[in-house]
Amino acid sequence: MHHDHLFCPLRLGQLHLNNRIVMPPMTRSRASQPGDVANAMMATYYAQRAGAGLIISEGTQIDPMGKGYAWTPGIHSAEQVAGWKQVTDAVHAKGGTMFAQLWHVGRVTHPDNLGGAQPISSSAIQAKGVKVFVDNGSDAPGFVETVTPRAMTQADIDQVVGQFRQAARNAMLAGFDGIELHAANGYLINQFLDSESNTRTDGYGGSLENRLRFLKEVTEAVCSEIGADRVGVRLAPLTTLNGTVDANPQETYLAAARLLGRLDVVYLHVAEADWDDAPLMAESFKQGLRDAFPNTLIYAGKYDGERARAALEAGWADMIGFGRPFVANPDLPERLRHGYPLAPHDPATLFGGGEKGLTDYPTYQAIAQPHTA
Repeated sequence: MHHDHLFCPLRLGQLHLNNRIVMPPMTRSRASQPGDVANAMMATYYAQRAGAGLIISEGTQIDPMGKGYAWTPGIHSAEQVAGWKQVTDAVHAKGGTMFAQLWHVGRVTHPDNLGGAQPISSSAIQAKGVKVFVDNGSDAPGFVETVTPRAMTQADIDQVVGQFRQAARNAMLAGFDGIELHAANGYLINQFLDSESNTRTDGYGGSLENRLRFLKEVTEAVCSEIGADRVGVRLAPLTTLNGTVDANPQETYLAAARLLGRLDVVYLHVAEADWDDAPLMAESFKQGLRDAFPNTLIYAGKYDGERARAALEAGWADMIGFGRPFVANPDLPERLRHGYPLAPHDPATLFGGGEKGLTDYPTYQAIAQPHTA
């Protein structure tokens, strides 16, 4: 039988994964209110997709100040930890493996999501033109433009590093198999990394080494808390999402990959720019990351079965994330294995709402069954 790279088992730290398919983090904004608590509906959604080799949860805020969008889940209260425990229990019951993606959005938010507080960031630079979803309890929920954040003090930085550490500990209490640090897509860690969003003149700005310092301190904190073999990091070298741009992304992100390799995190998750006219990530850049980082490399961004298998065969990727296809195809691994057609998702039900567009997409077998009876 033809050897299928997508379905080769993989060892990830101490974990044994059944295949190379990753369900990457996707914000769905369905946490219970008040309190931003993961719920039974979310448990059903993730458990339906437990056939993935690895599930990475939607972005989960480490603190109320790290919240960028209404109705996203947190992992900083006891109630939130209990909510996530029912999710991980459901995934494990189906034989799945799940990491929690820990995020702090920094400037990509609005005071309406922060109880009126001013957002924090590496520097006092607004993410111009960027809109976030808010629900302030009085007006109708909707999108508003971000505001100018205040630059973080040393005390702020120390506090947020501690919040990441505590969130990693909470993730273990909630039954996750590991955590992923969200250092991509223009959120807080990315705001320190990229040259155009960081104008600091202290030890966290200016030189490349300084811009990497916040990433280094956060990663060291979570690794010391739960072990490097349970920590992954997501980077987005070429995306300009939420206004973060780097003057020399190849230099910056190869240096970040080498740093994370030295810290021995279990995987590096590379989010490729995936909008229609996005810059393509050169194969030489991907090979550079492979040379810089010794552990598991995950890529995500508009992959289909054919492109995924080619990436695994080329050797610069070890696992592939399929984002949008997982929304409408809970049985995506089986569809990829057999070449079954993929169902399209309904964009109107991606964010917010209830079961519709979350847990009601059928498997291919459920659709095909009436015709085979």
